[in-house]
This record gives sequence, C-alpha cells and structure tokens, in this order.
Amino acid sequence: MVSSEAAPLAKTGGLADVVGSLAPALRSLGEEVAVVIPRYGSIDLKSLRRVYDRAPVFLGLTPYDVSIYQAPEAYPLYLVDCPPLYARGGLYGEGGKDYPDNHIRFAVLARAALAVARFLFKTEIFHCHDWQSGLVPAYLRTTFAYDPTFLGVKTLFTIHNLGYQGLFPKTALAEAALDGSLYRPDGMEFFGKVSYIKGGIAFADALNTVSPAYAREIQTPEFGFGLDGALQARSGALTGILNGVDYRAWNPETDALIPARYSARDLSGKRKCKEKLLEEFGLPPSALDRPLLGIVSRFTRQKGIDLIAEIADHLVTEDIYLVALGTGDPEIEALVGKLAATHPDRVGVRLSFDNPLAHRIEAGTDMFLMPSRYEPSGLNQMYSLKYGTVPVVRAAGGLNDTIEDGTGFKFAEHSGPALLAAIREAVRTYSQGEVWKAMMLRGMEKDFSWNRSATAYAGLYRRLLGRG
Repeated sequence: MVSSEAAPLAKTGGLADVVGSLAPALRSLGEEVAVVIPRYGSIDLKSLRRVYDRAPVFLGLTPYDVSIYQAPEAYPLYLVDCPPLYARGGLYGEGGKDYPDNHIRFAVLARAALAVARFLFKTEIFHCHDWQSGLVPAYLRTTFAYDPTFLGVKTLFTIHNLGYQGLFPKTALAEAALDGSLYRPDGMEFFGKVSYIKGGIAFADALNTVSPAYAREIQTPEFGFGLDGALQARSGALTGILNGVDYRAWNPETDALIPARYSARDLSGKRKCKEKLLEEFGLPPSALDRPLLGIVSRFTRQKGIDLIAEIADHLVTEDIYLVALGTGDPEIEALVGKLAATHPDRVGVRLSFDNPLAHRIEAGTDMFLMPSRYEPSGLNQMYSLKYGTVPVVRAAGGLNDTIEDGTGFKFAEHSGPALLAAIREAVRTYSQGEVWKAMMLRGMEKDFSWNRSATAYAGLYRRLLGRG
C-alpha cells in the first residue's frame, strides 16, 4: 500500500485510520501486506530501524537523497526519509496553505515506493490511496512499463475523497519526470492543470472507493467534482467497499478513554458518561434528562456544519443541548464559536483535535449529527452505533449505506429545514423511552468490523490477479 498517512504515525483524518487498520486486518486473513508513507518531521527517527540507505530516487536528472526506515508495527510499515521534502511542520502545508512543492514531494513518494518493491518487499499489487499516490500507476504505465521487476504487477487505486484532487500547474508533469503526452483529457489534464488523482483514475488496473453508494455518486455531476466523465469511462473497473471500524479502539465495553464502560447488556454507564460530559462542557445538570446532540468533525461546508448554525435558534426552542469538537475553515469555526457564545447554557464547543474527547462525546451523547453534503464512507456514524448514540445523517455515500430505519434518522435534501425535521423526529422518538432504547440496542448489534472489509479487499485482489 502507498499512502500519505497511516495511523498511528501520521494522521489528519480517516485515511490514516483506514490504512492503519486495513493492513493488519488483511494480514490476519493470511495476506502479505506492507505500507509505504513519508517520514514526516513529527515522526521520531529513534523509534525506527533503518533498512535501506540511499535508495536511488531520481526525477529526471534531479537526485533525491532518500533512505528507507521501518516502524515497529505488526506489519512492514516503511517510511521514506527525505528531510528537505518531509521534515516540516505539517503533512501537506502550514498556515492554511499547501506546500508549493507538493507535486515533487508525492512524486518522490511514488518513486520511493517502487524502490521499496524492488529492493525490500516484492509485490504483486500496488494498492494506492488518494491523489498523493496517484503517480504510482502513471509511472508503471509509462516510465517503468517494460521494467522486468514490475511485469505482471497490478495496481488498485482507492478514492477516499474525490474533493481532494492534487491539482498543479502543467509544468508539474516535467518536474515529476512524466512524459508530456500524459497531458490530455484521458490522461492527467484537468481544465488546464495536472491532476494527480487522474493519474490513478486513468492508469490503475482497478478502482474502488470507500462505500458502494459513493462509487455510484462520484459518477454523477453533483458529486463528481468534474471527474464524473472520467469515472464513467472506467465504471467497469470501479467498485465500492465500505470502510470498517477498529473495535479494539472504539468499543464502550473496553474503552479506557471514557468515564464509565457499558454494553448492550448494561447501559447504566452511558448515563454516567453523559453526566460527566455535561460537566466538562459546563452545561446544566438539568440537561441530563433531555437529548444531548454531539458533533465530532472537520468544520467545513462539506461536513454540513453551516446547516447546524443555520437552524441553531430553532434547536434551542426544542429544549435540547449540543456539544461539538473539531477544527476547520475559519469561517465555519467562527459560526460554531458564535453559536456557543450566544447560547452558553445550551451549546458547548471545543476548537481542537482531541481524540480522548472524541471518545467521550461518542459515549456521552444521545444523538450524533452528520449532515454532510457528501460523505465517501464516514466512520463516526459507525462508532456512534456501537456506543448506543443514535445517528442523524444526510442520506449520502457511506452514511446512506450504514444507517437504516430503526438504527438512525436520515434526510435527503441538503438544507437546514430538512436537517431540523430529522432532528425533531429523533427528539420525538427519544421521548418514547422503550422505543429509543430498542433503537440504541439495534445499532449496538451492528458489525462494521474491518474483518468484513478486509475480506472484500482480499477478494478484489484475487480478481485483479485472475485468481477468483
């Protein structure tokens, strides 16, 4: 696997969780799996073992001094060390701006991954994740097309979020040592720019994305971000496999990060978690017997956080409470901050990334809001089900695939009134104690473990190799 992130070493979002969970899940099924990511400045070299000194990485005539390290994980996790490119304050940028040489940084990652396969881990399949690895299929179809090391090797390209496409000026092709003939509509050209994600879409042997619904949606103008035509052209190679949940980390029966553990057999600890969460956010004790809504999200328009601000005044009249955790666009952060300032006895907000608090919100709330404009897979709605926290979601992508009538509430139109109607329906159901408890228990019984997803990926690998 080639990725820009893998938990626990490098993470900005769900991509890291997927790569960090899928690899060991596949190994438990008997697959041989290795992962290649950059060695960012935040990853301490002291915990790593150097396994290849000065791997040869060239972009044209330009050499890059690269070494390969291995992390002490249960599977081979290789890190590409090139301090001028990766030893920086962020993974992709700083101060809200992308690094201007990201096209070079991830071209070197792709070439280094090929070097790992040549010298350290002979592979049958390169499984490439998102635009940062999109050049692996492009290189294998062009520069390395006749290299005997890679004869018969297949590529799978997974789209985690089509909204992030790796767009660069036309000059990026030459700087990445790719032939100019790739600058065409059925190659890597995209409205006058070079798109790294199109390198994966156009040249990988197989494509998939992280839920069946999202695989259908991205072939439409509404969700295709201008790439719907390219994806329609490859629809026969495109499938959807729903992401899984690591229940070792997200399980209220064993979670060490929550105030009280609980299960479907004994829910009493959930009330304790709610009580402590209200105290943590400074909300009144009277809220204990009213619906408490939770949000853990990037604060962006994609996630629909602006809709929550839009209906805030109506929410207050429903006698419900809200706690939110996340960071994101300054404009959306300001909206959420204003909401808390205006209704301090109803709304609590933390503008930060805080994994322990995310666990406490999942455990301590009654409902979880995910009003996303689009959602390729989503993980928090699956966490919520396990924690007996009923999801209220937009019927999009993985949210639509995972939430059913009887385990949560869905709305179709992406609008404030549609979200408000779904919340009101949830509040009405909450007032019916036994009905609500039955809904909680149905959700807690659902199994979205990685074993199911890994089995689907293993089947896809076999088909790709002509073995199944």
